[in-house]
Amino acid sequence: MNRAVLGLLVGMALAFAGWFGGFGAFLLVAALGAVGFAVGHLLDRDVDPRDFLASRGGRR
Repeated sequence: MNRAVLGLLVGMALAFAGWFGGFGAFLLVAALGAVGFAVGHLLDRDVDPRDFLASRGGRR
């Protein structure tokens, strides 16, 4: 699936969320889509997600 079709599907999902659920649902779908994109991007680039979740050696 190319990026244009993927962008079309994401835009349609956001439009349906905004139309049927209101602005709050639109923001929720957009935020969760951004999180899903970030996780997918990390997994595609073979980055270990545990690197981001590990503690920094006792620093606070």
